[in-house]
Amino acid sequence: EQRGWWRSPSRDALRAESRRGVRSSGLQQRETMSDTANAASPAQEETTQEGPPVPSRKCLRDIQEHEDSVMKMQVMTKNCGKLTVHVQGDMDNLEKKAVFLTVHDIGNNHSSFQDFVDHPCMAEIKQRSVFIHVDVPGQEDNATELPSEFNFPTIQMMGEDLISVLDHLKINLVVGFGEGAGANILVRFALAHPSRVLGLILMHLVSTGVGMMEYFKDKIMNWKLQNVGMNPSAEQYLVLHKFGAEQLEMVDNKERLISDYTEKLKKQINPRNLKRYVESYMNRKDISGLIEANLKSMDVLLVTGSKAAHAQAVQNMYARMDKQKTSLLKVDAVGDVLQESPEKLAQSLLLFVKGLGFLTSITLPGVERQRTFSGGDHKMLGAVGRRHTLSVEDYDIPRTGRTSLTAVQK
Repeated sequence: EQRGWWRSPSRDALRAESRRGVRSSGLQQRETMSDTANAASPAQEETTQEGPPVPSRKCLRDIQEHEDSVMKMQVMTKNCGKLTVHVQGDMDNLEKKAVFLTVHDIGNNHSSFQDFVDHPCMAEIKQRSVFIHVDVPGQEDNATELPSEFNFPTIQMMGEDLISVLDHLKINLVVGFGEGAGANILVRFALAHPSRVLGLILMHLVSTGVGMMEYFKDKIMNWKLQNVGMNPSAEQYLVLHKFGAEQLEMVDNKERLISDYTEKLKKQINPRNLKRYVESYMNRKDISGLIEANLKSMDVLLVTGSKAAHAQAVQNMYARMDKQKTSLLKVDAVGDVLQESPEKLAQSLLLFVKGLGFLTSITLPGVERQRTFSGGDHKMLGAVGRRHTLSVEDYDIPRTGRTSLTAVQK
């Protein structure tokens, strides 16, 4: 049986879902992108040849003509209750697009991934993809406090419940894309439902259990979130978790990074709900052995910044993985790759998905039609690194893989 990303629902079902959802226009983002393109001087345009290019006016016009909306919906699940899901991208002709399922880290929600997808360096990828962003219970913008009787799900339960999101949207296969706690959740989803996952992009994954120092720091932070609300100590813990202590001492704009992040924490994330997500993550079980034993046939891209709080944990995980199926992107002098280095992440994401047989006609951001890919301030090791020696023309040749979709030849 031929399998694809999507089993097409009826038009009536989609219209009903749209009426229930909340559509927000991407006009402000498009205006920002247009301003960026118009403001670029010839000198700036030459500079961007080494990095991600500012989208051309033609590309911007194409994107503006393309419906750019986010559909918000509620999906009922077994353990999490109603999950808030944000669908970013056009669901039409889904069988021709890459479909990503994202889950966020503690101290964040869907907006961290939505902002990344809205970045100019992701313009062409965004136009030909669909991103399914999932909010962990209680982490939505301006969420009310979860009822005391609500049994907050374990990390394992959240991973298993993601199948309800795919079934609701009638999507067969996704590329999992998670950060921190969200990466851990997506690994558990892949372990529970490997036939629904084409590949995994895992940022700052910690697959082991909780160490003693992490345990005591968490206990203190959680007590303050419960009794004081968002407070300087809790904010500091979350800032260090997100950016890493060493990185914050090095960056020139660390005051702005911290200010922007803590302001979002205060305004958007309910502190008592956040406490429950943190507790769930801190009670996680070690799944390193399960990953090694059961994900041998799955393509995985591990991502970390060299200054990230858990960079060594990611490096250790990579050392234990099958190098024929696993790649490592390590960005130098960066703590939070998603926010601080979106261009390099976009480059690696595209290479990874090209290797799976999708988005093969898109020119690599900032690399043009080079036959190889390398960079002085970031390293790509493993399976995707080897695939860089393929030309774009090679990528465009269909390859039959394990799911009858295309997959790269190793």
